[in-house]
Amino acid sequence: MYLPSLAIIGGLILLIWSADRFVDGATATARAFGMPQLLIGIVIIGFGTSAPEMIVSALSALNGNPGIALGNAYGSNITNIALILGLTALISPLAVNSQALKQELPMLIFITAISALLIYDNEVSRLDAFVLLFIFFIYMSWSIINGLKNKNDSLAREITEELAEQEEMSLKQALMWLLVGLVLLMTSSQLLVWGAVEFAHYFGVSDLVIGLTIVAVGTSLPELASSLAAAKKDQVDLAVGNIIGSNLFNTLAVVGIAGVISPMQIGPEVFNRDMLVMSALTVALLIFGLGFGRSKKAGKINRFEGLLFFVCYIVYNLYLFQTAV
Repeated sequence: MYLPSLAIIGGLILLIWSADRFVDGATATARAFGMPQLLIGIVIIGFGTSAPEMIVSALSALNGNPGIALGNAYGSNITNIALILGLTALISPLAVNSQALKQELPMLIFITAISALLIYDNEVSRLDAFVLLFIFFIYMSWSIINGLKNKNDSLAREITEELAEQEEMSLKQALMWLLVGLVLLMTSSQLLVWGAVEFAHYFGVSDLVIGLTIVAVGTSLPELASSLAAAKKDQVDLAVGNIIGSNLFNTLAVVGIAGVISPMQIGPEVFNRDMLVMSALTVALLIFGLGFGRSKKAGKINRFEGLLFFVCYIVYNLYLFQTAV
């Protein structure tokens, strides 16, 4: 088990580092060509932070490991809300002020419901995958138009502040890091997938469980780092926005790309367990984020709610490993 364990650890470290370089290169390239900062935040950084999930799931589908592909997507969504937002809110309560985020939260519920309907038959067909990618295209178009209309929104201001802090680089440097980051993302993802499959086989657990846990946590580390950093700078809308955006990308683009590459037959536990947990956490995020039940309807994820998310994550993972053995 020495080599697979080393492959997982090394793959995760390289994956995180290369994803960061890829985002820096892509952001600087977009700036060099005059792309507005708000669009860079919505499109470039959105794709960049979800690149690990996309590439890992695509390679898993190509290698015939649909469990890792789907587990990575849904497991990352569960990790994003329960672990990352939970930990972030425990450190610093998250007030949701942005009107853009308050519009995206119901959108996330709607897209989660569509995703649940599509996998109800325990299959992600190519038609299902194309439907998800089509919805993703509509969502991205809506986000761009909505973002440009709300340039004074608190989320837009925080994105501008965050981009202003990034190091300037020449177009040549930007293209170099864009290419290096992409190549290393591919390499580290392949290393991680191989290690995860070997690890699963050795311990006799399914690819799905490994995808939902080890791989999902690993590919979500960029979101953890960015959310904690945003909360530390009091950019709370950006911290929540990172998670909402990532979950939308995972549900639509990550599953869609994997399904187009290789249609996936899945076990009933994906719908009855994982989709159910993901949907329940998403509904909780909507309730907390929009402030339902609060006197002033102020959206806020406080420390108690952060603790609830974190406890849910621990219980879910304990249940996974208890039933996997």
